Amino acid sequence: MTTEFNSEVSSLSIVIPCLNEAETLATVIKKCFLSTSKMDMPSEIIVADNGSSDGSKPIALALGCKVIDVSQKGYGAALIGGISAASGKYVVMGDADDSYSMDELEGFIKKLEEGFDLVIGNRFVGGIEQDAMPWLHKWIGNPILSYLGRKFFKIKIGDFHCGLRAFNRTSILSLGLNSQGMEFASEMVVKAALNNLKITEIPTRLSKDGRSGKPHLRTWRDGWRHLIFLLAASPRWLFLYPGLFLMLTGIIGALITTRGEVIFLGLGFSQNTFLISLALLMAGAQTLLLSILARIFSSHHGFLPRSRNIALVERLFTLERGIALGLLFVGISFFCLFYLIHDWTGDNFESLSTGLSLRIAGLIILSLTLGIQIVYASFFASLIQV
Repeated sequence: MTTEFNSEVSSLSIVIPCLNEAETLATVIKKCFLSTSKMDMPSEIIVADNGSSDGSKPIALALGCKVIDVSQKGYGAALIGGISAASGKYVVMGDADDSYSMDELEGFIKKLEEGFDLVIGNRFVGGIEQDAMPWLHKWIGNPILSYLGRKFFKIKIGDFHCGLRAFNRTSILSLGLNSQGMEFASEMVVKAALNNLKITEIPTRLSKDGRSGKPHLRTWRDGWRHLIFLLAASPRWLFLYPGLFLMLTGIIGALITTRGEVIFLGLGFSQNTFLISLALLMAGAQTLLLSILARIFSSHHGFLPRSRNIALVERLFTLERGIALGLLFVGISFFCLFYLIHDWTGDNFESLSTGLSLRIAGLIILSLTLGIQIVYASFFASLIQV
């Protein structure tokens, strides 16, 4: 069955990032031309060269491609350069190592013409040829990172890191993508979802690449960068939920032991538990403040879109209110200190009850620390919003 495309309003740019891919580049380009001939759509092939020294550029030029020199090193940098130079309404990006079926792009474009903004290939559904993907990537790295992406951002995508994808150029350019490395793949999906772009995926096959040398992907370094991006793009999972857990644990521990030792399941929880609980509470409060600051920073600098929740936080978490709340905690700490001193002088400076004095001293430290943290966090939040 022939797929029909609206070539009168649509044009296509195929962007291929390239760094020393002379062994396979010609094969990939010819496959791209085969796809464009099937679709009968105005098209161009752009090779975003990232500093090749093996003759890749002359190969691309000889085959009629548009070659863009990208001096900034990195997979993401090359793609950003190629996408910026593209003129098509639609863009397909695919690797130059001949691991993807670049001669079968019709399904991607069909989905774009149905109204989707981003179409991602799913290699786990389409099939992975033997030895085409390292065991660690196939069974651990990709599944875990894709699961975290779905969990953090509620994106129904099974393969976050497939390098073959198509998108509406205007929609993707509006996201302001700026990751220079391999984490560019995650950034595109995450920001597209956060900005409510329509995303879908289709099966695609992964073949063993045609390189004789080592792949550009570095397992641990690039996997770590993907993970860091996912966490940084989700202040809730990086700061908010851990902060709430620490605070809740600290509050429960402090309340249980505030009157003295408690025996539970044969274990004794006394003043040491009380002090540890206060430490957890302080750590949790600091983490919650970081969550607020990270979200404000991300929204004001375009890393994450603004939301009603963050707008509400900004209205409530003003400099003046933050200072007032912080000074209130500082005041509580001084009140506890005066109470401790008064109790001491009332006993003619005799030795205080070790348990009571220790708990009051802990409350003084907790209130003073929280007060100072809130005051300075309020100032920092106001600086971000200026």
